[in-house]
Amino acid sequence: MENVLLAGKKNRSVGSTLMNQDSSRSHSIFSIIIESSVEDKDGNKHIKAGKLNLVDLAGSERQSKTGATGDRLKEATKINLSLSALGNVISSLVDAKSKHVPYRDSKLTRLLQDSLGGNTKTVMVANMGPADYNYDETISTLRYANRAKNIKNKPVVLLDPQQNMVEELRKEIQSLRVENKALRDALLS
Repeated sequence: MENVLLAGKKNRSVGSTLMNQDSSRSHSIFSIIIESSVEDKDGNKHIKAGKLNLVDLAGSERQSKTGATGDRLKEATKINLSLSALGNVISSLVDAKSKHVPYRDSKLTRLLQDSLGGNTKTVMVANMGPADYNYDETISTLRYANRAKNIKNKPVVLLDPQQNMVEELRKEIQSLRVENKALRDALLS
């Protein structure tokens, strides 16, 4: 797993701006899917699966502070657009009156759909600098994180429909066997 993470890190796009020498020029998503086989008391095997998304969002950028021009400015525009789309999704999820969540507005929100409004627990870690020069960005980041904190998901264990049906049929077979034995015993006595 570490090799995959390192390969992803090599593909990560970074560049220099006036605010940060190694500024993220893209978002990074590292997804880990864990599956395990569990045997219940009756000897039936069930598969449990979980997914962990580790997401590093590139920070929003103000052109006046970063001094971005050319390709860096285009990257900053795309970063800001995807963060704006993510903010819109978060706002829709928090607003009880909202009937539509715009997941399809960006690749980022589409990839994070199950982490945001799905059957998951989500934690957001907000990083910011202590310099008073970055006060506006710090406040903006805290507001963003506060909105995300207000998303209320209710994770539940989902069973595979086929596995669920097999389990129900096993129980029915067992019940019929008990009934059949009782009827045989009644006939023989």
